[in-house]
Amino acid sequence: MAVHRIERADLWKSKARVLQLRLRERFRVAVDRHRRRPSMFSDGYFSSTVQRLLIHFRDFRQGSLQSSSAFYRKRVSKDFTAEEDSVIIRMLQSVAVPLLGNMCHVFMNGLNHVQVYGLEKLHDALLHRPRNKPLLTVSNHVASVDDPFVISSLLPQRVLLDAQNLRWTLCATDRCFRNPVTSAFFRSVKVLPVARGDGIYQKGMDMAIAKLNNGGWVHIFPEGSRSRDGGKTIGSSKRGVGRLVLDADTVPIVIPFVHTGMQEIMPIGANFPRIGKMVTVLVGDPIHFDDLLNAEGIEHISRGKLYDAVASRVGSRLCELKIQVEKLAFEQAIRLQHPNAGSIERASDMLQQVDWDSFGMGSRVLTEDDTLGPGIQPKQNIASHREHQEPISSDRSFRMGSTCEGGTISRIHGCVDSFELLGFAARGVFISPRPRINAPGVGDASPLRAWKQYLEANLLTQWNTC
Repeated sequence: MAVHRIERADLWKSKARVLQLRLRERFRVAVDRHRRRPSMFSDGYFSSTVQRLLIHFRDFRQGSLQSSSAFYRKRVSKDFTAEEDSVIIRMLQSVAVPLLGNMCHVFMNGLNHVQVYGLEKLHDALLHRPRNKPLLTVSNHVASVDDPFVISSLLPQRVLLDAQNLRWTLCATDRCFRNPVTSAFFRSVKVLPVARGDGIYQKGMDMAIAKLNNGGWVHIFPEGSRSRDGGKTIGSSKRGVGRLVLDADTVPIVIPFVHTGMQEIMPIGANFPRIGKMVTVLVGDPIHFDDLLNAEGIEHISRGKLYDAVASRVGSRLCELKIQVEKLAFEQAIRLQHPNAGSIERASDMLQQVDWDSFGMGSRVLTEDDTLGPGIQPKQNIASHREHQEPISSDRSFRMGSTCEGGTISRIHGCVDSFELLGFAARGVFISPRPRINAPGVGDASPLRAWKQYLEANLLTQWNTC
């Protein structure tokens, strides 16, 4: 019995010894690790921490993202944004997009004046493109309200009321998606968020490509930001437009257009848009990229160079349209400053069509002999009672038609009001049976006509050479 107790005591002692050794070994390891850990304020601590963070960042880049120097074709499925297009968002879009579009349309065409050239090109691509064919429109960026003001001014009413077929556009997250309220508003008007500096493979670009893959319409500003000089120049196009064109399942129809005048409606620093301004828009022909797509398979050009080539072609076309739209805006400004120039020419044409014999004034009407160039003497009319008089000079001929020395216009002005005369001639009551003479008339010798010819010969020529 005593022996059994001694054995049991030895067993417990051995177990306690083993436990003591394990605890001591565990405590010693913890102490050693604590001693080997560098101090928080030592150089080794910071260097190891920075090195560890750099290693984690490198592993994250290699595991999830492509490096900035590597470009590839990232395919996006059509259902990429299906989880974000909820029923509530679609209901908001069906109400907000037509409402905002029509308000902007009334503002631009009612309170301002919009002059559009080549609008049929945009309407043809928008309304008559093949089914599931995507559309990509590109334009310069002058003011913060270019979209939706300019876009809505170009669209007919039936398109403005169809929220599903209206455009999608991109906006920076630090500008349009600052808080939940602005985020909800811009999502309801079909704006996709993009983050500055996150590259061309970010989620916002993938969402835009998904819209193109579904046959939708996406509008972007290839410059990436607004013009810093009030729209005087166009910045270089960014690589993102190249990815939208090349990475879509079907190459979209690319329609460029350039506008000028929005810098007056919404100047830099203004909080509210202005009214009573003129905006000129020029829509260009579609941009084709068939040669670049063929070169990719034949010459094995890198993806990055293809993106740059597409962006360069889009930027060059926008610069060409910029020169043309500035010229058109300049000519429009001249016509607005001289509104009577066209009416004088039309009055001259109508006066040539009136049968002055019905008024008993056939012998005093200006004939083709009276409208010869300067320095050429008019022929004498043998049937006239003036055949024995001296030849009338061209200066005398011009004065007869435009001064009070017995000319036709001055005689009529003395008896009939000018507006009644133009209306009387326009109704075609006394239309001359004689064929119309395609020769310069009284309006061609007017001072306004001379100024117009001078501006076209000098200022517009200098403008084109710039």
